[in-house]
Amino acid sequence: MKLPVFSRSHVFSLLLALEAIFLASCSSLPSAGANKAELERAESSSSLPIQVVDVDEATARRVFAADKRIRFADVFSAERALGYRVGAGDVIEVSIWEAPPATLFGATVLDPRLGAATTRVTTLPEQMVSYEGTVNVPFAGAVPVADKSPQQIEVEIARRLNGKANQPQVMVRVTRNATSNVTVVGEVTQSIRMPLTAKGERLLDAVAAAGGVRQPVGKMTLQVTRGEVVQAMALDTVIQDPKQNIVLQPGDVVTALFQPLSFTALGATGKNEEIPFEAQGISLVQALARSGGLQDQRADARGVFIFRYEEPLVLGVASENPPLTPDGKVPVIYRVDLKDPRSFFVAQGFPIRNKDVMYISNAPAAELQKFMNILASVVFTAQGLGAIGK
Repeated sequence: MKLPVFSRSHVFSLLLALEAIFLASCSSLPSAGANKAELERAESSSSLPIQVVDVDEATARRVFAADKRIRFADVFSAERALGYRVGAGDVIEVSIWEAPPATLFGATVLDPRLGAATTRVTTLPEQMVSYEGTVNVPFAGAVPVADKSPQQIEVEIARRLNGKANQPQVMVRVTRNATSNVTVVGEVTQSIRMPLTAKGERLLDAVAAAGGVRQPVGKMTLQVTRGEVVQAMALDTVIQDPKQNIVLQPGDVVTALFQPLSFTALGATGKNEEIPFEAQGISLVQALARSGGLQDQRADARGVFIFRYEEPLVLGVASENPPLTPDGKVPVIYRVDLKDPRSFFVAQGFPIRNKDVMYISNAPAAELQKFMNILASVVFTAQGLGAIGK
């Protein structure tokens, strides 16, 4: 089979045609994503307008303030509970002493260490506090004990026995604690119900009593539920800030949560992948470092973008009726210009959030280089064909 013969004029015309085609369809060149100009045009798109916000000092402060997590010390009282309080379901033991001659209680036990003429003690059978919050004491009736300390119960029983017993003295001992507990569940070695004492156990005491957490400390979050108040905080922060190691109250539920956080790095970075980070969060500078930084030969330092669904109030567009997602968020693109040295200081205070997408666009020179590489391959191919036609 004889190959077709191409003259030099044919080859030149072919090159001009190919060059025109590639210049017209430059946007179809292979790319990791949109370039800086295409992303900026998205803001004015009528089909899907997207907020494009420059990250300056004011923006970083506003986002940081919105991202600042409420701390345990801001929500839960720092005051210690007023000692142990008896509740329904607790089991208590009541002991009553009478000065001689004791006449009210028949069953007596002498204390041999103090001689025969000493006071006499009667220990009543253990009793569970009823649903109504009472226990029964002979000659004193149904004594209300719920939400009282053992010392307060002692005073109340002694008051009721005055005039019936001879100089009565009372001691109340809690033998089974069923109400003053904290429940610890989640990613701990063993879920437990930890009894509280007059010492005033703290949050980290509960974690330690449960055998510690089963996942790396930096990836753990502690959630405290007290009544209708639910608040979560990174375990790392609780360890580093003693104020967050709050005193626990009866009925608290401590949940250790393993919630791996991550962002996705795309474009002209050292690596394109999903990158995990700690529960206490990281800054944009740290995210850039963990993704391998910007590639010198490809990246546009003026085109660093963070894609995020943001709260409308953070952007200050609550009254402008921006397009909202079903959960009330605004799609936004934060733009950072790393050519400006000041942006590195700003980026240190700009927080990265879970599921953020960080995209580094290609520089215009990189797009041109791609086109020149394709054009060069076409030229060499055409030259080869021209040589065959000679």
